[in-house]
Parts: sequence; structure tokens; C-alpha cells
Amino acid sequence: HGTKDTSTLHSHYSSTVASHREDEKTTPNLVDDEERLHICRTYLSSLCANIVQMKKVVRNSLFLAVATALSSAAAYVPPPPTSPATNLPNRMYEWRSQRLRYQMAGDPSSPHTAVLIHGLFVNSDHWRRTLKGLADAGYRAYAIDLLGSGYTSKPAPWDKDTSRMINGENRFADNPEGSILKDVNLGTSSGGNRVSDVDLRHPLGSPYNFYTWAEQIADFTRDVVLEGKKDQKTTLVCNSIGTISSLQSVLDCPELYDGVFSVAPNFRELHSAEVAFPGVSMPFVRSLQAFLRNKGQGLFDTLAKPSTVKQILQEPYAISSAVDDELVDVLLTPLLTPGASDVVFDTLSYSAGPLPEQQLQQLSDPSFPSVPVWVSYGTADPWTPGARVEKLSSIDTVERVISFEGVGHCPHDEAPELVNPVLLEFMEQVKG
Repeated sequence: HGTKDTSTLHSHYSSTVASHREDEKTTPNLVDDEERLHICRTYLSSLCANIVQMKKVVRNSLFLAVATALSSAAAYVPPPPTSPATNLPNRMYEWRSQRLRYQMAGDPSSPHTAVLIHGLFVNSDHWRRTLKGLADAGYRAYAIDLLGSGYTSKPAPWDKDTSRMINGENRFADNPEGSILKDVNLGTSSGGNRVSDVDLRHPLGSPYNFYTWAEQIADFTRDVVLEGKKDQKTTLVCNSIGTISSLQSVLDCPELYDGVFSVAPNFRELHSAEVAFPGVSMPFVRSLQAFLRNKGQGLFDTLAKPSTVKQILQEPYAISSAVDDELVDVLLTPLLTPGASDVVFDTLSYSAGPLPEQQLQQLSDPSFPSVPVWVSYGTADPWTPGARVEKLSSIDTVERVISFEGVGHCPHDEAPELVNPVLLEFMEQVKG
């Protein structure tokens, strides 16, 4: 804008001087030196005013750019040197210019490995009792924070530039029609069957989705767990929605894995394929999700307190004594880091993505490499219907379904004395 005004002013000055020069030919004394000086002063004064205005525009533009960058890339907060839940060193893995925390337990030279994948809004510390169990049995076990959770980078969900670099849904860019699966056989809470279309893509294009997390798991496995060990494979152990990230990673890179042990898989109650009468209910769900994204910070601040978090955890945890102060601290503290609330509300808006039955059916395809799956759950789980989990045993790749009596949604943390022996049995089988 300033350049245009300056250009116009320069043209005006040039034409004015030219006009005066024409007049001088007929009236030599019409324009004297003093008047010429006045014209120059007027021109330079206006030019300086435009330059000042241009500087303001540039300064404001730079300020806006910096502010946008800061809002789209929340300041990274590193973890403490040692996890208070596991007493293990917190290590860092850089992935696609993002920082990700992980922990390792056991003999570093052990060829038998496992990677533990956490569930919704928690982090690698949630495996505090599983890491120890596997390490004591001679395994080398890793627990990682998925992007956006725990002590990881938390780029803004709406940051399109970052999303282009890291989003696992980029796989659909050349084939958007392939992001909707038609007539998929799914389960019901009572153990029945139904058929539904499954929309695989995040409705907002956010990088916080199962395909991104699946690619993170695969790259971490290659770069850290199996580095320099081409003939080895690792086992995935997962809880809740971590099951979907894990199964997708196996579908993407079956050569990396020898098995999946799922603890209380989640069936995504707010998925568009899961809600009743989606044509009527989904517009309401989308409106609520948008409200939380735009106005939910106050609610988040109210809930993100130790006493409230402890009370909230009493719902999924049937064994309330497992909800100790250590658990509350290691789950809540990372949720208070910059950008965490944006990820929480974005994840609550994720009413799409793959579903467990669909993925397990794909793994069971005769043309797909064999990867055994065991599924476990707690009979007192309020979020995962036991009958639906039991129905998974009818899918070929699911070798076994195990129930833990009186345990909730986090059996690995509520009752490790029940879960760890079954997990070790599975590890012994897949490791041969």
C-alpha cells in the first residue's frame, strides 16, 4: 500500500516539475529557486510520511507472523530427567522435527523387545507397572509418548504447514474416496453384528490421528528399538485407543512386529460409525465439539486439578486404590504444558478414523502376513463392553480373549498381578 502511494506521489512530482519547466520556456522567471525548493520539500515530506507508514505496516506484519508462529507451535516443555513413576531416565526421540519422550527398561542388549502404547490423554508413565514386569522377566521394554500427549511437542492442530510435514492422513491426498470404507462389519455392545460405513479421516484435517501415531510407532521401532537388527521384530502392547494406533502400525508395516497384546480396546463411542442415528445426532455432536474447541479452556482449567483428576479416574478404575497421588501427578502435569488443552479438545473432535473390528478383519486377510493378537479386558470396565470384546474372538487373527474379573479400563495399572503373567505368556509364544 505504501509503495503504491509513493509511486503515485513520485509521478505527481515529476509531472509537476515538467509542467513548471514548460512554463519556464514562455515565462523564464515564473518558477524561481525558492519555489523549486518548496516543491522538493513537499515531495520529500510526503515520501517520508509514506516510508514511516510502510515501516509500521512491516513491523505489524512481522509481529503478526511471530504471534501466529507462537500460537501454532506451543513452547515445548521437557520432562524431568527421571520419571517419578518408573524411576527410569526420560529419553528423547526426534521425529519429523517433533520431540517425543520415551522410557526404556530392562537389559539394553536383550534381543526380545516390546513397545508399549498408551491410551487417551495419558502417557508412557501409565505403563509404570508393566515396564517393571517385562524388565524383570528379561525383556527390553519401551514406553513412548504419542505426539500431543505427555512430554511431546504439541503443534497446534490447525497449523497446516506442520500438518503437511507430519500428518499420517497425507496417504489419502491422492485418493480421498479411499478414506471412506463402505459396509464394514462392526460389533455392538451386546455382542451382535451391524454394518456401517467408516470415515477414516479427521474431520478437521488435524495431525492428531491414528495414522500419524501409527507412523510414529513404526519409525520409533525402526530407529530405536530395532536399530541395526534387520532380522528382529518387536511386540506391541497397547491400552484403550492405543490399540487402534498399534493395529494400524501393523497394517502399515507388518515386517516390524511379531504380535499385538491389547488391554481393554476402545471402540470410539463418538465415532460417526458408532453413534445412533448419525444423520440426526452428528450435527449436534459437531456443534458441541466446536463449542469445546472455541470456549472450553475455562472448563479445562477447572477440571485440571489434582483432586478433580483423581475423582475422574475413579470412573475407569474399578480398583480405586490404584488411583494414587503418583498416578494423578504423572498424568496431570504434562496436561498443564502449553498446547495440551488444544490437543485434548481436538482429540474430542476426532469422530472418525479406523475401528478395531475393521482393522482386525484386514489383518485376517489370507494375503496378509500372520501377526497374532491377544485381547484382554476388565469385566468392570465402564467404557469397553465385555460382550463386544468377546465377539472379537470370531476374527481369525484374534487367537485369544482374556477377561479379568472385577477390573476396569486400565487392568495393566489396576491389577498387574493379573495382567503381567498373561502378557508374559503371550511374549513367550511370539518370541518362540
